[in-house]
This record gives sequence, C-alpha cells and structure tokens, in this order.
Amino acid sequence: MEQAFIEKMKAQLEAQKQTLLDSLAAQNADYKKIMESGDTTGDVIDVASDVIDGKLLESLGTQDANRLQQINNALDRIKQGKYGKCLKCGKDIPLERLEALPYAFMCIDCKTNEERKHR
Repeated sequence: MEQAFIEKMKAQLEAQKQTLLDSLAAQNADYKKIMESGDTTGDVIDVASDVIDGKLLESLGTQDANRLQQINNALDRIKQGKYGKCLKCGKDIPLERLEALPYAFMCIDCKTNEERKHR
C-alpha cells in the first residue's frame, strides 16, 4: 500500500476523531444539563421528554464512543504498519473499502461471514 494513501487515511481518521471528540463533549454537556435540571414538578409529558432526550444522548454517546475506539485502533494499525490488512484472513482490504470506511479492519468477505454468524 502506498505511503501517500496511508497518510491520506491517517488525516481522515484524525479529522473524524476530532469531530467525534467534539460531538461527545457537546452531548455530555447537553446530558448534564438535562440531568441537572431534574425538574419533576413540570407536567408528565415534560418529564418524559427529558428522560427520552437523556436516553437518546446516552445512546448516541455509546455509538460515538465505539466509533472512536475503532478509529483509535486504525491509527494504531497505521503506527504498527498493519493498516489495510484484514485482521482475520490477512489479505489486503480493498482501497475503495478503506476510503469508504477508513477504520475497517476486515475485508468484505470476512466481515460478511462475521455478520452472518451473529444473526
């Protein structure tokens, strides 16, 4: 794999990482606001809406945290010189797949097989 492509993917991964960190920080601030308001004297609909908002922010935070971990793992693979290799079969991951999903760690065949197993 060409070094220029790896550097391009590294820059994309670092940009995605920063975006996620900013998003998580904003979500955390919003979640704290909702939890601190804790106004249970409002009508039932307001209270329910706040609870739903809190759960939604929590769920989004979990998804973003998982994606952040995948990005960090991809950056580690770049440092180790293993970026672009399927962790399961060892074959090269197609460049098109990496451009679409820079933190991909499996080739399409292995990922498809993995998803079939977990259905």
